[in-house]
Amino acid sequence: MKKDEMRATGLAAKRGVIILILIAVVAFSACFFRIGYLTVIKGDEYREKAEAQQLSDTTINAARGTIYDSNMNVLAQSASVWMCYINPSKVTEKNRTKVLSVLSETLDLDVVDLGRRIDDNAGYGYLKIKGEIEYQDKLTLQERVRENEIGDVIFTDPDIKRYYPGASMASTLIGFTGTDGNGLYGLEYLYDKTLTGTNGRVITAKDSYQLELDNAYEVAYEARQGSSLVLTINGEIQTILENALETALEDTQARNVYGIVMDTQTGAILGLANKPDYDPNDPFNVLYPQLTNYFELNGTDAEKADPVAAARMEQWKNKSIADFYYPGSVFKVFLVSGAYEEGVIDENTTYDCVGTITVGDRTIKDFNPTGHGLETPRTLLVNSCNTFSVTVGRMMGQELYFKYFQAFGFAEKTGVDLPGEGNPVVGVTYHDPAVSFTMSDLASSSFGQSINVTPLQIVTAVSAIGNGGKLMQPYVVAKILDSEGNPVSVTQPTVKRQVISPGTAATVASWMEDVVKDGTGKNAYVAGYHVAGKTGTSEKIGAKDQTYIGSFAGFAPVSNPRISVVIVIDEPQGENYSGGVIAAPVAGEIIEKTLTYLGVEPSYGDGEFAVKTAPVPSVGGMSVEDAKEALGREGYEYTVRVVGEGQTVVSQVPNAGVITPVNGVVVLYTQNNAEKEMSEVPDFEGLTVSQANYAAIEAGLNIRISGSASMENTVVAYKQDVAKGTSVESGAVITVSFRTTSGVHD
Repeated sequence: MKKDEMRATGLAAKRGVIILILIAVVAFSACFFRIGYLTVIKGDEYREKAEAQQLSDTTINAARGTIYDSNMNVLAQSASVWMCYINPSKVTEKNRTKVLSVLSETLDLDVVDLGRRIDDNAGYGYLKIKGEIEYQDKLTLQERVRENEIGDVIFTDPDIKRYYPGASMASTLIGFTGTDGNGLYGLEYLYDKTLTGTNGRVITAKDSYQLELDNAYEVAYEARQGSSLVLTINGEIQTILENALETALEDTQARNVYGIVMDTQTGAILGLANKPDYDPNDPFNVLYPQLTNYFELNGTDAEKADPVAAARMEQWKNKSIADFYYPGSVFKVFLVSGAYEEGVIDENTTYDCVGTITVGDRTIKDFNPTGHGLETPRTLLVNSCNTFSVTVGRMMGQELYFKYFQAFGFAEKTGVDLPGEGNPVVGVTYHDPAVSFTMSDLASSSFGQSINVTPLQIVTAVSAIGNGGKLMQPYVVAKILDSEGNPVSVTQPTVKRQVISPGTAATVASWMEDVVKDGTGKNAYVAGYHVAGKTGTSEKIGAKDQTYIGSFAGFAPVSNPRISVVIVIDEPQGENYSGGVIAAPVAGEIIEKTLTYLGVEPSYGDGEFAVKTAPVPSVGGMSVEDAKEALGREGYEYTVRVVGEGQTVVSQVPNAGVITPVNGVVVLYTQNNAEKEMSEVPDFEGLTVSQANYAAIEAGLNIRISGSASMENTVVAYKQDVAKGTSVESGAVITVSFRTTSGVHD
């Protein structure tokens, strides 16, 4: 019995050992597989969590590349600001109120939203609170943190912010960036990858309280700035353009005005602007209340529901390249160019204009209801004759007409290096004989009424007439520079095709000069600069109310054009809406100021002495008699006024080198302490050129004539840069703008 008990006990012991071994094996296997699972399958995940607990990884934002104008003036740049972050795991019941108060009050944050964000990230050691904090706000924040003894919770690091020093200058072209630093519109969007730099990192060890350890591990990777853009845009020319457009917007109460200044020979865009526009430093602010008002009254249901949002979208749009419009009579220069190139017409082709022409069941009229009489291609442009244009279109036929429509670039994008360019669509913006092109379509297309183009297409095409027939590729980015300032790429002017021969281009250009001297473009006349151009007025088909577009396109000087200009005024209000009345003067002002800035010497012709200008000679230190003699050289007829009892000139007004009329007023001071002679500015509005000159000399002042300088009685002053009644120093130069409303309604 004892043996049996012993055997049973032994067997039980063995079973127990086996069970223990099996349990140990299972446990060991479970541990083995668990370790394998944690190290192999979940290893990366837990390694990251461990590193997150032990390391602080801070991103150092890279500066975005700078955008410069052609003179290397900054248009957009990144500057140092500050970013605030906190350690949510260090926010306790004891310090929570202080943390929320300091952050919300100093950084202007919603306290409820801030508390929710902290709670959602309570187990983490890092939470970004706000970026792009200005220096003074950063100092205030740090002071509040010290006062409340929460330096282990709230921290600041360097950050980057995008600035646009020129505010709204070239805003629709440059665009802007979002809160994450990415480009959203304009060049900022198109060249986002080029401008974006490479962020840096600083990795440091930290303790269990998420605080950095003294003398701990640290690895730093420097941030690298993005590449920079050098534009063809010239800041001075851009300012001239924008100031003129702003004035035009106010004077005409138009919905929009657009303008482009282009280098005629290369296609480089020197200035491009749209008004209304916006400030990219604060792009969501609507600068022009009339935009919001427009959508409240005229928008779709969705736009009326949120007119501010609609106004924002409208102000960001680069309409100079995106919007299509009816070019009206400006298109006649391209019609005539193609017909002349093909031999369909020549200088001696004639047409008897009676004021109307019938096409099918449609009667087309000229602005002059009695007709222009016997005309040639030159007078077709000078008088802007619709009926002759329709006749030339018929003579060409649909196929030949369309050949030059394509050749001048109206059936395709220009390919400019800007986002959002309008895309021509057959049957929508133009007629194609291969699809549908009726005789009625041809008739209206011949004077620019049933075709749609963009301002950029027009200025590129008119440049082709100015440069000898070459259609150039328009461009805005001249160079791309790396972070060290070295050129990465340089844009070279590109000829897309030869549209017309140099001979045809020269002939049409001479006719366009006559348009400005004697025709509908008189208001773009600039003495000494020989402007060639064409006016246009078109009705907006399908608009709820009768609305118009007035425009002008041209180039100067005609013998060797430096610049081409297009001006488009969309939906002007009031009785003056034709391109010859409202757009031509704007173009003339821009051409005059731009060519003067570029140092182009004026070349005066016969009959322009009354408006001839020259730098005033320096006569300081001369005797009064010698000074008078010097001022009378070269046939100049200055009226000299002497102030003081001395015999030697100590100062003069205008100063030496100031551009003034050569028959103007010069005041000579012969005593250093002589009291300044003052004059009251006359009211020049409504005066002819000769009357304004006389009034200025009588007042002891000079006038600089802007716009038409014709001596015709219909040419009168309509604007002056110094208000009537203002007291100014005698000899000062007042700019007076002249225009006519007679014979320019096109």
